[in-house]
Amino acid sequence: MRINPGSHQTLGIPCAAGELYEGFDEEYACPILDEDRVVDELEARMSEGGVIVDYHGCDFFPERWFHIVFVLRTDNSCLYQRLESRGYTGKKLQDNIQCEIFQTLYEEAVLSYKKEIVHQLPSNTPEDLERNLDQIMQWIEQWMKDNN
Repeated sequence: MRINPGSHQTLGIPCAAGELYEGFDEEYACPILDEDRVVDELEARMSEGGVIVDYHGCDFFPERWFHIVFVLRTDNSCLYQRLESRGYTGKKLQDNIQCEIFQTLYEEAVLSYKKEIVHQLPSNTPEDLERNLDQIMQWIEQWMKDNN
């Protein structure tokens, strides 16, 4: 979870310390997040507002927490190389590629939140990342003007 500049908060979520995990997935070689505990941990902080949540899924977060949702999209050729360089192999690599092909996270976001607040952003190049950051910061600035 990440929070960025201005009046926004930075959340230190103790996932790495294992406090919000309920086990380990041997097949994917990663911890299993306890989604209920994560929501409980974040509830008070999210109700204060001004929080940006950075996560690879959204179906367990309450709709009331978010004013906008950005789904980063990556071409499969870029994604394959990116994941392979992170050491992803086998089923974990293939499932992540299929997830992107079938737009799984975008569909999850559209089903979890109002469609008009869900936006897709390309995330293939460093230039894309810069544009995304600029677009998100512009949205935050406009939202703050409109709501303060």
